[in-house]
Amino acid sequence: MPEGQIRKAISGFYYVKDENGELVQCKGRGVFKIRGISPLVGDFVTIVRDGDNDATITEVHERKNELVRPPIANIDQALLVFSIVEPDFSLHLLDRFLVVIESVGVKPVICLTKKDVANEKELQQAESAIAYYKGIGYDVIETFIGDTSLFPLLHPYLNGKTTVLAGQSGVGKSTLLNTLIPELSLKTGEISEALGRGKHTTRHVELLEVAGGLVADTPGFSSLDFDHIEKEELRDYFIEMETAAHECKFRGCLHLKEPGCAVKEKVETGEILQSRYNNYLQFLQEITDRKPRYN
Repeated sequence: MPEGQIRKAISGFYYVKDENGELVQCKGRGVFKIRGISPLVGDFVTIVRDGDNDATITEVHERKNELVRPPIANIDQALLVFSIVEPDFSLHLLDRFLVVIESVGVKPVICLTKKDVANEKELQQAESAIAYYKGIGYDVIETFIGDTSLFPLLHPYLNGKTTVLAGQSGVGKSTLLNTLIPELSLKTGEISEALGRGKHTTRHVELLEVAGGLVADTPGFSSLDFDHIEKEELRDYFIEMETAAHECKFRGCLHLKEPGCAVKEKVETGEILQSRYNNYLQFLQEITDRKPRYN
């Protein structure tokens, strides 16, 4: 039986790119719902033809990872798109995205947009903050509307990988895709000054072929909570803290009030950014305060 990958899902139909490169419209097996199986864009599947243009998905292969909102599977990396202005660059939101993305085994790449419309002070503030993230090992790309160097800049990141775009509304995700694939002519949202954010312009999840890889255009991340993360795991998703934790006096240190905590010492000396530590404490409190789940 032929196999393929779900590239798009709309109104109960799945569009599968098969072994011959053909996009086939499919329905899922009725038994999937009974078994609690929900095919996702990015899934590798087995299909059975029902005719020339239709088919049924009979098997969903094992996933290496998945996101719930947006619903997509088998992602290699996330391009975290953040604008310097309109909306303003938020380290709190960046850290929240980094934790959520890394907790599902996806590599983050930070992309700063709108550097062409930021003033000198805004640029300096963003550059100063982002230098820290570069220093602890994150890849950072800077771009702007009409940037002719964007495609060659992103090509090595996108080639051979499946990438999801993430970031708050209005930061330029659709504009970035339009630059990479001009023929898409994706509608871009205007900033709502009253709300300080953009309007959602993408309504479904779709994998697009870009630069030798696949890029997921999604409606955005509608959930950035930590429901799937235990408090003992959170420290692992702050990479500089995970490294420093090996120097802590006590194994399993949560970096709160424990004596001999190397993380707190590095915060005091400036080796760990104060805002990162503050966000870690806030996220930890969120996890601690959440209501217990009952099966």
